[in-house]
Amino acid sequence: MKNLSATRIVKLAAVAAIYVVLTLALGFMSYANIQYRIAEALMLLCFYKKDYGISLILGCFIANLFSPMALDMVFGTAATVLAVLLIYISPNIYIASLAPVVTNAFIVGFELYYFLDLPFWLSCFQVAFGEFVCVSVLGVILFKLFEKNKRFMELLVS
Repeated sequence: MKNLSATRIVKLAAVAAIYVVLTLALGFMSYANIQYRIAEALMLLCFYKKDYGISLILGCFIANLFSPMALDMVFGTAATVLAVLLIYISPNIYIASLAPVVTNAFIVGFELYYFLDLPFWLSCFQVAFGEFVCVSVLGVILFKLFEKNKRFMELLVS
């Protein structure tokens, strides 16, 4: 993240803010074991430019401060940190889209099991399914469409 210009900082802050707003506005489906956190589609930004990782980690942390689960800001944010790192090394967007699915499934699944006494494997599956829909389906479709717009991609990675 060398040479961050004011423009770049604003873009990064905007991504964090969009993540928070989407999560909170759709709060009824953004938390607990059955969740469809639409903001998670933004995770694929890291595939195109690594410095979006900090935006998404910060956005996730802030959104999880409003979670009904007391330690979601720790567990959910840890899952996001790990997913970001895995996305960085992913060879393609399809593999990248699976990183949040796996990390959230196990880390948030464990959180639900440990703190809410929900069945571990069922919680993992439910979280994974929601992540898959939001990132691997919705996110991949959106970013594949975005890739066709040269101007948008220039703005995204500049």
